[in-house]
Amino acid sequence: MRRLFRVTRDSTGNVPGLPAVFPDMMAPVVRAARDGERELSLMRWGFPPPPIGNAPVTNVRNLKSPYWRGWLKAEWRCLVPATSFCEWTDSRPKVMHWFALGESRPLFAFAGIWRLWTGERKGETGEHQLFAFLTTESNDVVRPIHAKAMPVLLTTAEEWETWLVGSAGEATALQRSLPNNALRIVATGEKSDQAPVDE
Repeated sequence: MRRLFRVTRDSTGNVPGLPAVFPDMMAPVVRAARDGERELSLMRWGFPPPPIGNAPVTNVRNLKSPYWRGWLKAEWRCLVPATSFCEWTDSRPKVMHWFALGESRPLFAFAGIWRLWTGERKGETGEHQLFAFLTTESNDVVRPIHAKAMPVLLTTAEEWETWLVGSAGEATALQRSLPNNALRIVATGEKSDQAPVDE
């Protein structure tokens, strides 16, 4: 992650393998710090709910909403590194499907936003760094499993740079589905996912 995302400051320590990350868990996140350094730090997944909500918000779809507009400034944008993502089938029985760029699970990033928040999360009261990430229309690979939406995946250094430091217009233009030929299902029915180990 440090090499690929050109991180110059890492406050995560020795991060263990994370074959699954669920809402309210900690995960590594890349952001452009105020002093210009590109920083890797641990943040908790889930924004505080809007005034009419009662559960943390894990993903963001409507970028025209006044609630989200202020968080789309460059200072609050981040990259959430990942090797795959999970969607449950819309119909019952619910089955988990893991999607990746290939069988070897090459690294990509979700287009994320982050914020500071003071309150109680997971039994810890104080100031928290929280993140959520953008979603968009499902492509033809994801739609048969989960028609509602899919995460916004950024796969190139140019996209990562644009998301972190580009103008609001340039950044929000990245809210689009990944091309069908760039994504595949790599696991089904599992509660975690990781690249196969060569024997």
